[in-house]
Order: sequence, then structure tokens, then C-alpha cells
Amino acid sequence: MAVDAPVKGEHVPVSTYSWDPPGRAATDAAPAAADEPASPLALLNPRRHLAAAIGWSVFAVVTVAGAGAAHWVGRAAEQQVRWGSEQLVLQLANQTRQTLADSLDNRLSIVQATAAQIKAAGDTGAAALRASLASVQSQFPEFAWLGLADAAGIVVAATGGLLEGKDVSGRPWFQAAAAGPWLGDVHRALMLEKQLPMAPDGQPLRFVDAAVPLHDANGRRLVLGSHLAWRWVEDLQAASLRALSSHEQLELMLVAADGAVLTGPLPWQGRMLHAEQDLTEAGRYIVGQARHEPQAGSPGLAWTVVVRQRSDSVLRPARQAQRAAFSTVLGAALLAAGLAIAATLLLTRRLTRLAAHAQAVHDGRADRLRPIGGIDEVARIGATLAAAVSQLQEEKRALQSLNGALDAKVAERTRRVERLALRNKQVAVVRERLRLARDIHDSLANSLLALLNDIRLMRVLRRQGRMDDFDQRLASAESAASRGLGEARAAITQMRHNNVGEAGLAAALKELLVRFSERTGIAHTLDLPPGELPIATATAEVVFRIAEEAIRNVERHACARSLQVTLAPAGGGAVRLTLADDGVGFDTAVGKSGHYGLQGLREQAALVGGDLGVDSRPGAGTRVTLSFPPG
Repeated sequence: MAVDAPVKGEHVPVSTYSWDPPGRAATDAAPAAADEPASPLALLNPRRHLAAAIGWSVFAVVTVAGAGAAHWVGRAAEQQVRWGSEQLVLQLANQTRQTLADSLDNRLSIVQATAAQIKAAGDTGAAALRASLASVQSQFPEFAWLGLADAAGIVVAATGGLLEGKDVSGRPWFQAAAAGPWLGDVHRALMLEKQLPMAPDGQPLRFVDAAVPLHDANGRRLVLGSHLAWRWVEDLQAASLRALSSHEQLELMLVAADGAVLTGPLPWQGRMLHAEQDLTEAGRYIVGQARHEPQAGSPGLAWTVVVRQRSDSVLRPARQAQRAAFSTVLGAALLAAGLAIAATLLLTRRLTRLAAHAQAVHDGRADRLRPIGGIDEVARIGATLAAAVSQLQEEKRALQSLNGALDAKVAERTRRVERLALRNKQVAVVRERLRLARDIHDSLANSLLALLNDIRLMRVLRRQGRMDDFDQRLASAESAASRGLGEARAAITQMRHNNVGEAGLAAALKELLVRFSERTGIAHTLDLPPGELPIATATAEVVFRIAEEAIRNVERHACARSLQVTLAPAGGGAVRLTLADDGVGFDTAVGKSGHYGLQGLREQAALVGGDLGVDSRPGAGTRVTLSFPPG
């Protein structure tokens, strides 16, 4: 049974206010527009007008009381009093039943509202969910436990972290909540798999389960379950008895569907009631029973509320007094109903105007709320809503402005990235040109220079008629041409076998040294770290070119017997590559005109932010050291 308003003294979660911008079509059934005239019959509709609801409520309550008084009329004094007392205790039973039902349904509504808030919040982290559940438990301590379980029945968040990660798919509340909101029956349980204090009868505590299904912001199907402490129901019963303190010697019992007495006087607790059992105890008590039966297909508990009153406490209202009371009550009911409707219409007219203004904003017929005069709650609500609507509109305009600024920044960043990409492309082209220039210098240029010198000398020898020397120079020229062709082919092979980007720098160095030994017969050793160093691909390409050039110089000029290559981490996060040979060496202080090998190596090292050092002396070999950042 859904409740339209919270019980006095209780707190229920408040849903977040939502405002739709002007022009949005209403998706729900909207109330009539402010400019539509209301018919007289519409003014009596309690679902559309608060005044009508109050009037009908007053009329219904007072009329029911008057009907009960009228029923007493015409009875003999004792029978009338007894019958009236029976009606009274029955009314008290119904009131208690309705109070319990409304309270339990209200708690189920709170679970539903909590599920809606969890879905609206959008934060699906366990900590956020646990905080939401703990907030509900702090407001409503009657919830002994609240928890969220996923579609497989695993608890993902719970108050106090209890049962998190546990499987609850076998629990009745989880299975039943898959079809909709569910309110379980009273049961005893060792709560949450750990021993709790026992009830006074030595049995485990009782609980009532409430659960609802939901889907979070990510579309996951969840079940929100809760355990209501039965002690809370007992407190409600005690409060009902205290509210009925004017009635002497009243006893209140709550009986389960199987006849077990759940609450009541100590002699009755735990007993089983049968249909034929005489609860009046041979007329000593007047008994009223109200059975709560959930509607078909609706969740809820099935129980019977039994109210008993001692017969000797029923006192002797006179028939005339009862008739007078009935007439007075009935007249007061009609008068109170009329006055309630008139007074409510008068007092709520400003609230009606505020509702009409809010509906106009919702329908897009206005862009702001018109102020409602006064200093009472209606005026404050109107001012608050008006400020909220104005703030939302200002935030919308600010958001549009921010989007424009962000679009401009994105466009500027895009142009900057395009310029950087073009610059990187140009740098790559210049780098490749320098590499080709070095390769040509180290291979074809030297061979062609030797060939040119031999051709010039052969021309002189032929004019002088020195044919033996001519043939010797011709053979030397042929050898220079063959050597240049071989060097060109070797350079092409090295470029084709450059797989630094795919295999990594260490693997590429291994392959380079294997081919070097196969060509020259010079022994080599390669020392590498245990794992692959995190070197960027572009940096590895340049480092490999430097190593390739240094090894080529060893092959052509060093006359070495062995070559040692080491790749290892250096201090400060840098990486060091060392190539050392035992060849003839050279004087690093003496430069050679037309030779740019060392200068090219230093230029390549500068491209990756590295530092190239060359240590060599005649007859003492050569050591080339390159230190560079890995990325």
C-alpha cells in the first residue's frame, strides 16, 4: 500500500529537483493549465485539489464516527455499550493494522526511493553506494541492514561492509525482488552470518525483509535488499498502546498467518492460536480482530491484529446521550467538512497560483517564475524555485559560452599540432638526407676518388709510354671500382636489414655485429642488460645509425682484431653505448680535410639529445662512447 505522506515524526529521502528548459514537451500527464477554467465537479476531485482532499477526509472520518454512533442507537443499554465497545476495539485493531501496514509500506517506499536516488546519482563505486546506504540507515535505524546485490546475487555494497562479496542469490528477498518490489514475511534469523543477541524467548531475533530491483546508470541490474528489525514493529505496537492510554485494560496482539503470536502479553507470546479458540474467554473480554491481506500480486505481510478489552471496563453511556452525541457528531461532520473546504481553498489560493506558474515554466510558456507575495512558506518556496530556475538558466548560458571558448582552444591546439607534425616531418627529411650524405661519403666518395686518381695517372703513363705502369694502374682502378660497388651494396644491405623499429635496439645490434664478423672475420663481443631497455623507437633508430657508422669505420680504417660493444644503463636515467676496438687508432686532435665522419656522428647524437665522445691514440685502438636519454 503506497503512502502519499510520511508518518508524523519520520523522515523520508527527498528527491532531487529537476527543471526542464523551455520548449521541452511534457512527457507525463500534466495538470490543467492555469488559464483553463475549472468545473465545479473538478473542484471536488481530491486527487487534483488539496481543499477537496481535506474536506472529503474530514467528512469521511466524522461520518464514519457518526455512523458508528447511530448504530448504537436503539440497542439496549448493556448490549449497546458492549456492541459499541466491540466496534471501538475493532476500530482500534484496524487503526493498528493500518498503522503497521502504512509503516511497513512506507519503509518499502523508502527502499524504492533509495534505489531511485542511487540510480540518479550515477556513481557506481562501492564506497559511494555504501555511503548512500549508511545515510539511509542513519535516518532510519530500524533498517538493521541494507545491501546491493548484482544480477548474480553477489553483494557489491552494504551498510558496515557486512556480506560484501557474499552470495545471497538463495535468499527469498533476492529471488522475489527480481519480479518487482517485495516485502517479506516475519522470520527468525542469525543476522548476517554472525551471532547476535537473542530475543527474550531465547530464539534468534526476528526480521522483515524489503527489497526492490533497479538498474544503475551503467545499465547493471541490481537488487536493493534490507532487513527491518522486528523490534521496531514491537515499538510501534507499544506506541499504539500508549496512544490508547485513555482506554483501560487494553491488550494488543499481532498474530502471524500460521497462528503464531508474534507480539502481545507475555503469557500469549509464542503460543499458537486456532480458528476455534475463544479469545473472549467466556465473555470476559471484548475482542476486535483486523486481518491484513495484501492485494493479489502485491508485496506485503499477512497478519491479524487482535485488540482485547476487559468487559467490566466498559461503562454505561446513556441512550439519550448517545443520540445527542450522534446528532452533534453528524452535524459537526457536515459543518467541519464545509468549513474545511472553504478554509483550505482560501489558504491555498496562493499555492495554486505558484503551481500554475511552475507549470507554465515547465510547458515553455514562461521563462521564469513570477514572485508570490507574502512571507510565509508559499512565498519562500516560490522565491527558492524562482532562484533555482534563474540559476539554471545562467548556468546554461555560461555553459554555452564555455563550450564556445573550448571549441576555439581545440581549433588552436589542432593547428599547433598540425604545425608540429609538419616540422617533425621536415626534421625527419633533413635527418635522412644527412644519413644518405654520410653513406655516400663513406662508400662511393672514397672509391670514386681513388678511381679518379688512377684514371688521371693512367692518362699520364699512356702519354709517356710506360705501359707496364699503365696496366698496373688499370688493375688498381678496376679494384677501386669493385671495392666501391661492394661498399655500395653493403650499405644498401645494411639499410634493408635495419629492423630496429620491429625487433628493438638490442636485437638490431646483434644482427649488425653478426654480419660485420661474416664480412670481415673480426671477432666481436656484445654485452647487453638482462631486459629490454625502454628506448623510444625514434631514438633507437638514431643510436643504431651511430653504431652502424662507428662499426663501418672499424671495418675500413682500424685494422682491428676484435671489437667489443656494450649497451647498459647509465646514471640519471640515461643509457650508454660503448664501441671499443684494438686497432691502429688515430690522433683525435688532427682533423682530415674533406672527411666528415666524426662530425656526422656528433650531429646524429645531438638529434636525440645525446653526448658523443671519441677516445683514441695511434697504436692504442679507439673507444666511441654515446650517452643518451632513452625517450
